[in-house]
Amino acid sequence: MTQDGGKGNKGQDKKAQQYGVTPQSVDFNDWYNEVVKKADLADNSPVAGAMVVRPYGSALWENIVRWLDDGFKASGHESLIFPTLIPMSFIMREADHVEGFAPELFTVSKIGTEELAEPYVMRPTSETIIGHMWSGWLNSYRDLPFLHYQWGSVFRAELRTKAFLRTSEFYWHEGHTAHADETEARAEVRMILDLYHEFCRDVLALPVVRGEKSASERFAGAVATYSIEGMMRDGKALQSGTSHYLGQAFSRAFDVKFQTREQKEDYAHTTSWAISSRIIGALIMTHGDDAGLMMPPNIAPIQVVIVPVGRKDNFDEMVAEGERLAAQLTQNGIRVKVDKRDGVTNGFKYNDWELKGIPVRIELGPRDLEAGVVVVKNRNSDEKETLERDLAVGGMAERLEGIQAWLLKRATDFMLDNTVTVDNYDEFKAAIEDGKWVRAFHCGDPESEKSIKEETKATVRNVPLDDAEFFAEREEGGVCFHTGKPAAYGKRILFGRQY
Repeated sequence: MTQDGGKGNKGQDKKAQQYGVTPQSVDFNDWYNEVVKKADLADNSPVAGAMVVRPYGSALWENIVRWLDDGFKASGHESLIFPTLIPMSFIMREADHVEGFAPELFTVSKIGTEELAEPYVMRPTSETIIGHMWSGWLNSYRDLPFLHYQWGSVFRAELRTKAFLRTSEFYWHEGHTAHADETEARAEVRMILDLYHEFCRDVLALPVVRGEKSASERFAGAVATYSIEGMMRDGKALQSGTSHYLGQAFSRAFDVKFQTREQKEDYAHTTSWAISSRIIGALIMTHGDDAGLMMPPNIAPIQVVIVPVGRKDNFDEMVAEGERLAAQLTQNGIRVKVDKRDGVTNGFKYNDWELKGIPVRIELGPRDLEAGVVVVKNRNSDEKETLERDLAVGGMAERLEGIQAWLLKRATDFMLDNTVTVDNYDEFKAAIEDGKWVRAFHCGDPESEKSIKEETKATVRNVPLDDAEFFAEREEGGVCFHTGKPAAYGKRILFGRQY
């Protein structure tokens, strides 16, 4: 399978070389790294494994934060801020948690030249310190639920780093909630999962599969982990968000207990959930092409770029006209930028904005001005249109909606076209080697999962939920493709190689 969805195109390869990025079909990894850097999303940092997010990447992250933050607040959640440093003893209290995170921890053992009596851990996640504080805030069932979240950085050691996808410091929100009973806590977990799904589908144009992780893929310390999984254009899966039911384990470890309605003492049922800056990696790898990024209009920091085209003697005039056109579009709620760079060729500007994935480009020259027209080009098309100015302005919102829908359909078709159903291990291995996702019956044995991963590098992505948008159907019976044992779950589950 080629990275353009099965079409090898020498013309596209040649065009892509002009834009300065390696074609996806030549080396997807190089393509990704070059796009991140040349589109001004992020750069390398002097801190090993960490990145510097540049203004264009930061503007994209701000849009993501804004949409999600509004969703959290609308559902009754409140933000708070916790320290970056966590006492080592907190991490050690929950056995599964420490076992899961121990290899990734950054520790602080000195302040100046003085050794600390107890080391601190740079926050890998905050269940422990939040549990500690909750234990002092919670007294009665009347105090519940606690619906909290925070935005910030977390730190996890990574041997192989990749901007946005795997870095030693990355950015996210982490939600933490506490409830009086399991039913309410599980409803919270599902509500957040559905919010993530809506965000990916409607804002990022990312088709994702909602489902529950197998036992061996759960978050360290969780009773149940749910994920949204997206397919990148090289066929690999990217876990794009998670929501965890933690049961009462962290509450017991940190004494988060309360008096029930029946005047008994019980431990709170807790959850945690997150989407991180790796969702930007998903956006790049789902929508990008050999020319660079393709920004979905609903999240794009710049939806329309206006490129004034003029000679030295009339360039300032065309820039001023571009500003007037931008004001019209801005009044209609469109995010617009006018390219005022002087001394740069028009061809360079066009290529630069294509690389950055701006959904629509408008070219405006003296002759266009005289004729009352503009030249419009969509990022997802090679064709240009000459339109009356008022028509271009009035139809821009609908044009952007069309690009958004096109991106979602393209990504959805690609995912479905590259997912296969198999019934035996030979078919499974061939499909995985071909870069596909696989749907198959499985017995649920962790040892079988481990063996499959060692032999094929494929893992269980998730067990699709019964009402999931993709691959939700239940099937009676079934035999595990790997062990021949009776299948678990009552349905085929999803396998694939992952980032």
